[in-house]
Amino acid sequence: MAGELYKEAGVDLEKANDLVSRIRPIVRSTFRGGVITDIGGFGGLFSLNLQDVQNPVLVSSTDGVGTKLKIAFMADRHDTVGIDLVAMCVNDIVVQGAKPLFFLDYLALGRIDLGVVEKLVSGIAEGCRQAGCSLIGGETAEMPGLYRAEEYDMAGFAVGLVDNSQIIDGSTIRVGDKIIGLSSSGLHSNGYSLARRIIFDKLGLKPDTLVPEFGRTIAEELLEPTVIYVEPVLHLLRKYRVHGMAHITGGGFYDNIARILPKPCKAVIWEGSWSVPPVFTFMKEKGGVPAEEMYNVFNNGIGFVLVVEPSEAEDIAAFLGAVVGGVQIIGEIISKDQEGAAVEIAAGK
Repeated sequence: MAGELYKEAGVDLEKANDLVSRIRPIVRSTFRGGVITDIGGFGGLFSLNLQDVQNPVLVSSTDGVGTKLKIAFMADRHDTVGIDLVAMCVNDIVVQGAKPLFFLDYLALGRIDLGVVEKLVSGIAEGCRQAGCSLIGGETAEMPGLYRAEEYDMAGFAVGLVDNSQIIDGSTIRVGDKIIGLSSSGLHSNGYSLARRIIFDKLGLKPDTLVPEFGRTIAEELLEPTVIYVEPVLHLLRKYRVHGMAHITGGGFYDNIARILPKPCKAVIWEGSWSVPPVFTFMKEKGGVPAEEMYNVFNNGIGFVLVVEPSEAEDIAAFLGAVVGGVQIIGEIISKDQEGAAVEIAAGK
């Protein structure tokens, strides 16, 4: 049979072909207007509908899931990390006011396990449905010798569209603006190297350990998928002005909020203005993590922030709260000293 030597070397072409057949209906379930190709081709085709866009700008993003995948391996649970993969890309796109159009994925595995890959792709498809975008292509690469048989890595690529006049880049942020925070579902997909060191190395816990503070197991807590903020934010932008937005990912509050601030502005975040999920308190106390490092590594319960006109802050918070819940005004913009930090965590309002 053709491909036997390749199979002996660790790559199963027949299984790869079977995989395409299994995931085709899953991928098709994400197709929306604009998709003009099926999976299995050399490239995904997408037709742009520019009827309502005068000056179209494409916005692209790429990301991965990081060492959160280690938890998936340990727990042998693979149905949620695909949602994380999509979330990490599309949340970055909507920050600029863009609507995600399509998504592509890259899976690299030590060995193709059809059941595992089907779960991974199902998670990616679910993330795309939540984001309102289409999964139009991807690559699954079997790489024996580079990855262990039970291991894999994932990368995602998203493209969105925004009218040039509607781009949100933080340039209109000014002193007096309020900062609104949208709740996270937990760690999302950042800080897992430190979390794993505390939980598994220092405390010696296992994925199936039930933690009273969480009300569930370690694996259930750490594999909770990242919230996708696309639809509520796009819904908001149809009605309200937003001066700037930030996705709180790697680098926490300090790095991500600083990326959108004009030089004369400083963001003050009011500590205690939202409810911090138990997982963060647990790691801070059990791991002996200083407060500043917690805000520099983790999202601490806030996955996305918006900077808005002070006169509209209460209305916007109420509008978003009715859609996603867990919405609070968590800070304000003040004038920044020339040499001062761009972001400050202050004790209360």
